[in-house]
Amino acid sequence: MSTKTVNSIINPGKTYQYNDNGEPMRGGMKDVYFSPDKSYVVAFYRASQDFNSKERLKRIVTTYYDSFFNREGGNYYKDLYSWPTDVVEVNNKIGVIVPCYNSNFFFKQGYSNNDILKGKEKNGKWFASAKFRVKDSKTKLDNAELGDWLSYFQVCVNIARGVKRLHAAGLAHSDLSYNNVLIDPVTKTAAIIDIDGLVVPNLFAPDVIGTADFIAPEVMATKHLSVSDPNRKLPRRETDLHALAVLIYMYLLYRHPLRGGQYFGQIDETEEETLMMGSKALFVEHPSNDKNRNFKREYGDNLTKFAPWTDLKKTPYTITGPYLKDLFDQAFIKGLHNPMERPPAVMWEEALIKTNDLKLKCSNNKCEQKWFIYNNTIETNCPFCNTKYSDSIPILDFYYQFKEGVWKPENQRLVIYNQSTLHQWHSNRNIVRNEQLSTIKRVRDGYFSFYNGKWVFVNEKLTSLKDVSEDKEVPIGSFVELNNGKKLLLSKENGGRVAIVSLVNY
Repeated sequence: MSTKTVNSIINPGKTYQYNDNGEPMRGGMKDVYFSPDKSYVVAFYRASQDFNSKERLKRIVTTYYDSFFNREGGNYYKDLYSWPTDVVEVNNKIGVIVPCYNSNFFFKQGYSNNDILKGKEKNGKWFASAKFRVKDSKTKLDNAELGDWLSYFQVCVNIARGVKRLHAAGLAHSDLSYNNVLIDPVTKTAAIIDIDGLVVPNLFAPDVIGTADFIAPEVMATKHLSVSDPNRKLPRRETDLHALAVLIYMYLLYRHPLRGGQYFGQIDETEEETLMMGSKALFVEHPSNDKNRNFKREYGDNLTKFAPWTDLKKTPYTITGPYLKDLFDQAFIKGLHNPMERPPAVMWEEALIKTNDLKLKCSNNKCEQKWFIYNNTIETNCPFCNTKYSDSIPILDFYYQFKEGVWKPENQRLVIYNQSTLHQWHSNRNIVRNEQLSTIKRVRDGYFSFYNGKWVFVNEKLTSLKDVSEDKEVPIGSFVELNNGKKLLLSKENGGRVAIVSLVNY
């Protein structure tokens, strides 16, 4: 193995070393070489880059790098993106310098029954299909790699935040897919890669139309047209939003929202794919059109092998809760062929976080998913193992002060289980739970406990907690019992909420 040196074209005089063993790791359209200490890679484009492509790369590693990372809160995004840091050139070949992925994005075990995946990148596709979850299969991922169902909610929050930040900067990824997102359910983290292909509207056009499964229907339906044709649709912000919705659906339900059993007659596979993902795209769970409600095309005749994910009666998309159900409807029904109707990334982030407040831990210790979302049902069962939830469930519905003496429902609630916690973003509607939230505001305000046969809330930090039903203050260090109809003023500050308690499943 020999070591070579390459020069930066952004910072004259700066050099980078890379190992050349004669057989570089091939990465899509690039040849990728590791630095001697494996802290970064040098990725050379196989095709020559025109002036616009070079200018795009330069801007990505300078202007956009500074705006994303060299400001307050920038460290959060350094872990969220695999962002190029420099552009190099050698022998008329253009390359980019990209930091190596964090160690958690490489499989420690991989498959349960062999070590083929050990040490390989945790490409998101391994976690987006039921095919890698079948017991005793050669392609079953080890349980130590999978995390639980709740893990994927936080993974999706991170991806949504990454897309939100790109779009806020006027950029689009252009090829958002499970190939370009690394995830680790164990640490609940994600990293968006292939940043060097960013689309800058009206300045730098996309290089590719996307990855199969994630290409927006309008792009798929017009791909046969010339790039100069005004009717041709190319990757942009709205196509990212389609791909984001597909990713979230697949990471939570381990199936594709469009790849169902719709039949188009005796046509070749290419034409069938173009119709299924393009002009004839149809949500597999469309409430009034069941033509696509079958997974035999993807999973074959033995659908029970991949249950419960291939059984839409057992795991309908509604198990993700009301907030995400509404967004899936907006993305795959209203916005599927109307790009401007697709939910923006911030709406996915908010819905995922609100859904996290509806979680319950399955009463079955052997349940593989371990958590499920409470769906306001009379009898509460885990949708994955069908175990009846064994405890009573206190629910806090939040209200905000519309004007003096007038409180309106917030369309937000907190579902309680033993040792669950309450935070500032629950007690005060002006506190937003996002990546900018300071560490001190992440500390819990109190916790819930089932104590002596009763549900109680233990106040640890709320300075103005009041039991309105009993007209009593609840000082820090004391607790208040939660019974049906109990009304609690969580905070007297501006934005403070009132919570009304309901007890169910008892």
